[in-house]
Amino acid sequence: MKQQKGLGRGLDAIFGADALDAKLKPMSRMAEIEIADIIPNPTQPRTQFDEEALDELADSIRQLGVIQPVTVKKSANGKYIIISGERRWRAAQRADLKTLPAYIREVDDETLHAMALVENIQRQDLNAIEIALGMQRLIDECHLTQDALSEKVGKKRSSVSNYLRLLKLPDEVQLALKEGLISMGHAKAIAGAPAEEQVRMLKRCVKKSLSVRQAEELVRSLTEQPAAAPAPEEEEYPESYSRLVEQLEKFFSQEIAIKRSKNGGGKITIGFADDKDIERFIERFSSRS
Repeated sequence: MKQQKGLGRGLDAIFGADALDAKLKPMSRMAEIEIADIIPNPTQPRTQFDEEALDELADSIRQLGVIQPVTVKKSANGKYIIISGERRWRAAQRADLKTLPAYIREVDDETLHAMALVENIQRQDLNAIEIALGMQRLIDECHLTQDALSEKVGKKRSSVSNYLRLLKLPDEVQLALKEGLISMGHAKAIAGAPAEEQVRMLKRCVKKSLSVRQAEELVRSLTEQPAAAPAPEEEEYPESYSRLVEQLEKFFSQEIAIKRSKNGGGKITIGFADDKDIERFIERFSSRS
């Protein structure tokens, strides 16, 4: 069977298979543990749990029980800290279980922290921001370079960089990505726009329901335009100008600008990425005629 690539290579990718065997295998055992004695990892990277999905998992646990044990570490105060399986633990509480099957592993705090970070990055239901935060924490707290992180998690260096670039986006863009209003592709496109244009780009993507390709074309049109000298003070235009822009935006996904001259005339400028945009403009007008 072909080995799967991606974020799922496991903790041995960070510590090495021999180190993992030495640290974990001799000191692991199975047990039924009181749910009241199990506590979440205080450094858990995952911050959001889908309430509906938890209810569905709780229903499944009521019928079939817990199929996959959680993994825990016993703390000094006698409690058991979750290494992996917090979602199962939460659902088991909702299902009114009293005990939970668990693998008990004796690991130091540093290894526990790294295991929690890697286990969360491997999850399929994390959003891109959570993955990026997990990668950044591995870099900061486990002292990995981007090249080392790329090798350890089995991702290309460019992919790691793309995730980490998301954390430099404005808060509004990160929140939109986290809430599913835009995709990872949209966020990558927005990251390529000038910093002062990124929030505006986000609003255009959401308001106009732009595809990733359209967002990339819009960024290209912004970055290819020569930088204009900043005006000393932006002139206030009548409200009718804004209404005209809103009407034009129904036809064009590119940048639209209105410039009024001193004699009362002016220009309306509609940006376009390439010759295909012109054809698309013609098609849109033809369909409405």
